[in-house]
Amino acid sequence: MLASLTILNVVLIEKLTVGFGRGLNALTGETGAGKSILLDSLGLALGQRGESGLVRHGADQASVTAEFDISSGHPVHALLGDQGIVSEGTLILRRVITPDGRSRAFVNDQAVSVGFLKTLGDSLVEIHGQFDTHHLLNPKYHRDLLDDFGVPIDDLHHLHMCWQDWKTAKNDLIQSRERAEKARAEEAYLRSAVEQLDELAPQADEEDRLTALRHRLMKREQILSHLQTAMTGIDDIETTINTVWRAIEKTGEGQDILQALDRAMAEIRESRTGIDTLSADIEESEYSLTEIDDRLFALKAQARKHACLISELPTKRDELAGQLNLIEHQDSILATLAQDEKHKQAEYMTAAQKVHGARVKAAQKLDAAIGTELPPLKLDKARFETEVSLLPETDWHEFGMDQVQFKVATNPGAEAGPLHKIASGGEMARFMLALKVVLAQTGTAGTLVFDEVDSGIGGATASAVGERLARLSSTHQVLVVTHSPQVAARAHAHYVVAKTGKTAVKTDVISLPDIKKRQEEIARMLAGETITDEARAAARKLMEASAA
Repeated sequence: MLASLTILNVVLIEKLTVGFGRGLNALTGETGAGKSILLDSLGLALGQRGESGLVRHGADQASVTAEFDISSGHPVHALLGDQGIVSEGTLILRRVITPDGRSRAFVNDQAVSVGFLKTLGDSLVEIHGQFDTHHLLNPKYHRDLLDDFGVPIDDLHHLHMCWQDWKTAKNDLIQSRERAEKARAEEAYLRSAVEQLDELAPQADEEDRLTALRHRLMKREQILSHLQTAMTGIDDIETTINTVWRAIEKTGEGQDILQALDRAMAEIRESRTGIDTLSADIEESEYSLTEIDDRLFALKAQARKHACLISELPTKRDELAGQLNLIEHQDSILATLAQDEKHKQAEYMTAAQKVHGARVKAAQKLDAAIGTELPPLKLDKARFETEVSLLPETDWHEFGMDQVQFKVATNPGAEAGPLHKIASGGEMARFMLALKVVLAQTGTAGTLVFDEVDSGIGGATASAVGERLARLSSTHQVLVVTHSPQVAARAHAHYVVAKTGKTAVKTDVISLPDIKKRQEEIARMLAGETITDEARAAARKLMEASAA
């Protein structure tokens, strides 16, 4: 629920804080008083597009803060958790915009992207403007609206997964067929290339090993000379240690020294063994320098041929062998892939047919719900139909095999057609309201905003509009900008938007908690600039009837 809205330096609003309550909140006021500024400000806090023209003249920046009370189970907590934002029942969205059009967004004083702010805003508030009928009129969005209204989310998720599986299997089959065709044309080359690589038998780390061995072989004589010098030194050390050992032994003392000399002699003998082994390895190498050079040359030639590193030759061999295997066993491999693709298609079709059935049932339920809304709106002869038709296979997609379109007929016996082509301007507004009243009960938004949806209607029709908005307010917080006294009379909270000030004109919002003040405002809405006693009496009766 939207608890309060604080606006600083937005157009004619210097500083304003408005608190909202549960139920139906009505905002009234003369044309041009600034009601649209109020809604633009709310939209700014919800992440909608901001324009530099909203910044009050002479101000460094404009800011709007919307404070919400949210329940512990609201889906918005999952979104907040993903961003590491903690909220304990109160959520504060803030947007700051500068005269050059740059803006910043904050959630509970933590900086966030404007895109994330809009995601949060969409889950908290739905704004239905006077001309905000794009989604309802465009068949492109009708399927989503119907799904939100009455198709189980688990069925839609399963359908999406089946589509992805089928799409993957189909792509695997297509790509394998293309590779098989290409491989078939290169069969002789592939066979020769695999035979050459098998004969060469390259190892992944062979180049490094051969290069190191080649380096050692090139320096073999020098290394052997150094090793011989080392061995002579080892002999001298052994002789010296033996001399020292005998001298200490003759003293009859120094057992610790003798043990240390024994340990040193053991280490020296181990070093001798290491030198002997290293000398033998170099002297008895299984490769000659010429053989190593020839091997490296052959490996480099194959690497150039296949445009890869020497270390990648084993992988390249397996890749070429796989292509050759595809040629030799392509019928079996492609048949397996085709069978898998067919199986995945069948799973998708089963899931899509289940969703189709759910959409047909939801469409019937939606048509019936809207049908009950039409007579009070003076559309008792009209008919609303949700058409769910099957698409050709070439047009199937991740959302199924259905095309959904809202249609209406305004006269008995007439064929239903697209809403925007059949309904007149006045009928259009009433159809829109009926749709919004029914569809607004879906989704996560707990606050619904209606901007002059009662424009151009009056009398009993306006009363029906007010009754429907009041009914919505039993499950949602509803904010309505209205010029209709019948709608305002049903409000649980009433606010007047007015221009104030003599030298500097400002927009202000005045709460009307007092019944008499509400009656006076409704009388103004009935009578105009000059409020008569008859208008006051009519306002009182209107409020009494609404309360009853």
